[in-house]
Amino acid sequence: MNRHILIVEDDMAVRDSMAEFVTMTGFDCQVASSAEEAIEILKTTEFQVVITDITMPGMDGLELTDIIKNDYDIDVIVMTGYSGQYSYEEAIGKGASDFVFKPLRFQELLLRLKRVFKERELRLERNRMMADLQQLAITDSLTQLYNSRHFFAQLKMEIERANRYGHSLALLLLDIDFFKNFNDMYGHLEGDKVLSSVGQMIKTCLRTMDTAYRYGGEEFTVILPYTDGDEARTVADRIQYALEFIIFCPCPDRSIQVTLSIGVTEYSPGEELTAFVSRSDRAMYASKESGRNRVSFLPPDTAS
Repeated sequence: MNRHILIVEDDMAVRDSMAEFVTMTGFDCQVASSAEEAIEILKTTEFQVVITDITMPGMDGLELTDIIKNDYDIDVIVMTGYSGQYSYEEAIGKGASDFVFKPLRFQELLLRLKRVFKERELRLERNRMMADLQQLAITDSLTQLYNSRHFFAQLKMEIERANRYGHSLALLLLDIDFFKNFNDMYGHLEGDKVLSSVGQMIKTCLRTMDTAYRYGGEEFTVILPYTDGDEARTVADRIQYALEFIIFCPCPDRSIQVTLSIGVTEYSPGEELTAFVSRSDRAMYASKESGRNRVSFLPPDTAS
């Protein structure tokens, strides 16, 4: 973990002695003689903690703390020699992590620094854990694609965006052909390998703005923003072509290829989400009924 500290103090003697002590105790240290100078330094250098005097010419330390907490992910320790003029509550209310009084006792400052860094480390770890949990909540563990819950949330957002700005939107629904037979013959572990490989293959065929999901079982879906029906069919053809190069070996001396039935449709402005998804589902079943391993397109004006 980085341990880079900025000391903001207008008294040169205090500033230099603090910097010397902080450096001797293992921290990286930089100094500023005013809040204004500190703000300029913060624009170009990353710090984890700022130690600032409150009473300084020009901008005071509480104003600086307010700016830091609004614009940066930095902890602040404020210090003052006038214990009656500023309260602990006022400093904490500005977002400071701690408050110390002058004349400074360096050992006390060291203890407070260590505590602030420890709390910062715990907070960052907690944030990482929360981000991981949020990612798990929207991710299918087998394929590492997004799950169906996230699909509906994302599709709702894309539909709202398409209606607001008038851009095109397309949807693919893909189903692995005869997957139940594969599972019955070779077992679910081999079937899981197919699902995982097909899911990752679909993802490699997409643009950055496109998103792929495991819809359920052996079904996948792809949201294609800024894409009309003809362009979506091209994406579907690309996916089918890429699948031709994937060979599965569920048992010794046996090589198998799988195929996809794909339904394609384009969004109609003002259309309900359920109608849009239902049409992609019917397009996919049209591919099934036509012999599988093909792409079928149902335009928005297709009757249900």
